[in-house]
Amino acid sequence: MDESELRSRLQALSQEHRDLDAAIDALARSSADMLQVARLKKRKLRLKDEIAVIQDMLIPDIIA
Repeated sequence: MDESELRSRLQALSQEHRDLDAAIDALARSSADMLQVARLKKRKLRLKDEIAVIQDMLIPDIIA
């Protein structure tokens, strides 16, 4: 993947992460299915990990 594709993917993942956050809050407030809330939280954590990987690819480590 080139840099523009990575940035596009990062933006899409970040948006999905924010959307999941809103969905989790709404479900938690309505005392809905806690199993569904747990699944959404797991998905959110996987997205966070994928976001971190892409950010690491975009910002290389600099050894001083």
